[in-house]
Amino acid sequence: MHNARENIKTLKNWIEESNNIVFFGGAGVSTESGIPDFRSTDGLYSQKYDYPPETILSHSFFRQKPGEFYKFYRDKMICTDAEPNITHLKLAELEQKGKLKAVITQNIDGLHQKAGSKTVYELHGSVLRNYCMKCHKFYNIDAITCSTDIPLCNCGGTIKPDVVLYEEMLDHNIINASIAAISAADILIVGGTSLAVFPAANFVQYYTGKRLVLINKSDTPLDSRADLLLQCPLGEVFSQI
Repeated sequence: MHNARENIKTLKNWIEESNNIVFFGGAGVSTESGIPDFRSTDGLYSQKYDYPPETILSHSFFRQKPGEFYKFYRDKMICTDAEPNITHLKLAELEQKGKLKAVITQNIDGLHQKAGSKTVYELHGSVLRNYCMKCHKFYNIDAITCSTDIPLCNCGGTIKPDVVLYEEMLDHNIINASIAAISAADILIVGGTSLAVFPAANFVQYYTGKRLVLINKSDTPLDSRADLLLQCPLGEVFSQI
């Protein structure tokens, strides 16, 4: 515990000295807002569906069985009543102070924006944005939550969430902006991610600075590269920043 206290103190000092911080976050940022982590043992992967979540959340499954996809998606992927937690709020505050330059997230819940963050690169898209696959008309979340079965556009096209499914590519502009932000940062804080999901985990390799901070409850493949390692909940750290 003493060690964690010292490390949080170091992090506070680093943050005070920097005006170019980038935060790279995963599911652990949102679990403290009550959004389940996909890959944890009590998460989606161990629950009983006719198909494993990776199959349901794939591009080909969405095409072949959109009704089944939406049943799962509405049930498990949308948490409209979730509120930002201390981590989201502190990151937004650091941005307002001109210290944080970007949040790069693997989450699709929109909680960083809800907390007030402006520069947010959503690697995997957002449940809040949806569009018609035929005429490309934009729809908000209500189009999904207020419909039953397969949500359809006025033109008859299927409405698809603007989230990156398995088998789909990440958006190039978001990739490039994320890499540019990470490359230029003097502090990179990586939080709430096991760094096991590719290609997102590769992004950290673009950081060449001397202040790589890793905050995660369990081990990650990059722990040995971290200049500061905090193996504790994000809320515990950010409530002291």
